Amino acid sequence: MATMDQCLTALQRILGDLASNPAAAGLDRTLSCRLTDLDEVVLGRLTSGTVKDLHVQPHGPDLPKADMRLTMDSDDLIALVDGDMHFGKAWATGRVKLEASLRDLLRLRKIV
Repeated sequence: MATMDQCLTALQRILGDLASNPAAAGLDRTLSCRLTDLDEVVLGRLTSGTVKDLHVQPHGPDLPKADMRLTMDSDDLIALVDGDMHFGKAWATGRVKLEASLRDLLRLRKIV
């Protein structure tokens, strides 16, 4: 199991890459990543080509609903960022869950 510090570093890296992609230009969305094995959620905002306000919140009923929501365990997050796991394959097998509007999913498909 990865630590929360490792997960935050990994998320900053992968979300930074996503935000800087030209296909993400103009994207302004809230996002969350629920780490099931740590029972924590990382919340942030993807806007103006950057990731802002990345912070950890315990998973619970008062959690705000983000525009884009990822769910996975911490080791899978690290494997995705390190290139040891392909996002499409992980998503297709259920190891990674992504919830977003159809419009956002189509836009993300160009980026990921």
